Amino acid sequence: MNDEMLARIAAALERLSPPTPEPADPLAHPAYVWSGATLRAARDFAPVPIDLLAGIDAQKTVLVENLRRLAAGLPAHDALLWGARGTGKSALVKAAVVRVQADGGGIALIEAESDALDSLPALFALLAGAERAFALFIDDLGFEGGGAGESGSPRRLRSLLEGGAEARPGNVRLLVTANRRHIVPRDIAEQESAIAARDVMDDKLALADRFGLSLGFHVVDQPTYVAIVAGYAKAHGLLFDPQDAIAWATARGSRSGRVAWQYVVELAGRRGKRL
Repeated sequence: MNDEMLARIAAALERLSPPTPEPADPLAHPAYVWSGATLRAARDFAPVPIDLLAGIDAQKTVLVENLRRLAAGLPAHDALLWGARGTGKSALVKAAVVRVQADGGGIALIEAESDALDSLPALFALLAGAERAFALFIDDLGFEGGGAGESGSPRRLRSLLEGGAEARPGNVRLLVTANRRHIVPRDIAEQESAIAARDVMDDKLALADRFGLSLGFHVVDQPTYVAIVAGYAKAHGLLFDPQDAIAWATARGSRSGRVAWQYVVELAGRRGKRL
């Protein structure tokens, strides 16, 4: 086999399995995405301004202050944001990071999928020596079985948060959103079937207990929903009828910040206006 044939084979193999791209510079961008194998800069990172997130003022204050401490190299907590869908949990995480950045804080957001938990030690090794703080964002986390052998299991995350040999470095804190307060589902039958029911319950609650901050988000009342719509509409130069906004929410069976934004998108579309 001559050199030309070997080169052609090597080129074909490289096309089939391209080399892992170089990770993005962790000091150069406001936000990143962790794929499980490499760090890349997030495209078009432009969260909703934090002042437009209405009805969650207490949660905003606490989370922003925690991130300011992290950015300043002070003790800061891992945070769990839990509660009803569409109530601003994910939006607040991103908006809070941007607020701290705007105030001069040296911090960046890194978003990782919940199925990438097993790869986080590699990410931590990449970030540990960086002269910057990082808010590691895992959105909509949930476990079904939660067994010890399950990939990305609750026990794996517990070890990463606290107590494991590969716990996250001091310049990284986890910000996790979940619909369940305790993340792992609980079944009333476990109280009856377990030999030591308390042990079963403690094991399932142990993950949520690892978070120093636990911020609850709840379905908003009608005046708050209308106020959220009004804030979005004003920011985009749109007039709206509150009764029309209420009818939109009623048709969807939910009042939330997400539904309010969807109504504003609908309103802009009706008016032929770009957002």
